[in-house]
Amino acid sequence: MKNRYDVVIIGAGPAGIFTALELTKGNKDLDILILDKGRTISQRKCPARSIGRCVGCDPCGITFGWSGAGAFSDGKLSLSPEVGGNITDYMSQDEANELIKYADSIYLDFGAQSEVHGLNSKIIDDVKYEASRHNIQLIPCPVRHLGTEKAFYVLEGMYKYLISNPKVTFSELTTVEDILEENGEAKAVVTKTKDKEEKVIEAEYIVAAPGRGGAEWLSEQTRKLSISTDNNAVDIGVRVEVPNSVMDHLTKDLYEAKLVYYSDTFDNKVRTFCMNPGGVVSQENYEGGLALVNGHSYADDRLKTDNTNFAMLVSTRFTEPFKEPIEYGKYVARLANMLTGGGILVQRLGDLLQGRRTDKDRLKKSTTIPTLKNAVPGDLSYVLPHRYLVSIIEAMKAFDNIAPGLYSKNTLLYGVECKFYSSKVQVNNKFETSVRNLYTIGDGAGITRGLMQASVTGIVVARDIISKLK
Repeated sequence: MKNRYDVVIIGAGPAGIFTALELTKGNKDLDILILDKGRTISQRKCPARSIGRCVGCDPCGITFGWSGAGAFSDGKLSLSPEVGGNITDYMSQDEANELIKYADSIYLDFGAQSEVHGLNSKIIDDVKYEASRHNIQLIPCPVRHLGTEKAFYVLEGMYKYLISNPKVTFSELTTVEDILEENGEAKAVVTKTKDKEEKVIEAEYIVAAPGRGGAEWLSEQTRKLSISTDNNAVDIGVRVEVPNSVMDHLTKDLYEAKLVYYSDTFDNKVRTFCMNPGGVVSQENYEGGLALVNGHSYADDRLKTDNTNFAMLVSTRFTEPFKEPIEYGKYVARLANMLTGGGILVQRLGDLLQGRRTDKDRLKKSTTIPTLKNAVPGDLSYVLPHRYLVSIIEAMKAFDNIAPGLYSKNTLLYGVECKFYSSKVQVNNKFETSVRNLYTIGDGAGITRGLMQASVTGIVVARDIISKLK
């Protein structure tokens, strides 16, 4: 690494990658440095995928590295500004649609499948009508599904394209300790390599795109730099696993049925998220040994399972003086880790409703065979706050009206699923912070919640930087 670059990008997830792609398109002479605490995409491995258990890799091969958590995610590109973030807080609906269309074209250029799910308006209208009878909202959203294996190769293609440019440098296994400013303007970053060597790297522009894995770090930086933030909702819940037969009538055409229900007892918003037909439940690890549940599925039919999994998350927006959404989510997740010895907890819905713990014998009786083989049977009532658990149960009972069999004794619930959205950083409509020439984007900034909108924020930032350099 040199001592100075035109642009330093912190984080090599979709937001950082699309920043670099658009910068090189607009100005091939820019010196660009991309930093990430994880590895290059070809070196990212998850032993749990082959041996069935997490071995605590440092850094986690699922969460960190080139393409961020997107490398091993389900690879869903949501083609509506209504899903996956808050970019319409910073631009018009028309602008958001145009940017999504443009970002989608780049994914296609790098090999994304041409098929788009959720375009059959007749089926969408029928599901919306039926859902409305039970106070359920269906949020229509066209989805381009890359699949876990295809997402890897698409994002790898972007890596090869960028590093073929001699002006672009990617530094793996490199953490950013601090962002430095002077007189209200971003000046440099302090980095530490895998060999513990610290270095100060100056930059004209700094783009912080650390992803969910770096959300806590970004919160610390905003406090140090006196950058204002707003509380985001805290999303905590479980991952549900059922036989494909329960969800196929919804996922066949929609692929992902995004459902919203307001619980009867507490009026909490409960939403489905990250639906994976024929998928597998997985574990992802964060700093400090925290294990969270997730899920994904492959595009290749030969790799599909007999189950569908999806998250059910309860959204809560806390008021002042609460300012620690990440810590709250981690606190709840640690309770599950404590009970399991560090892994993921699983419970049959029937056992939960009867107020008893799922044990190995009861799990063996389940007609839904768990795809996360090392999940530990237990009791979610010792983990999730009462209002969260009640809200999830009430929503599942309501969703059973449009997905019969969901509210079944053999439905599996894995915990805890938590989406770490940093307190939303206050930025202008180009995602620049109150510290001049410092931008913050993507999921880690609390602005987006998915691949597509994170990619869009990178494009906006890159175009703004290029316009300033002209």
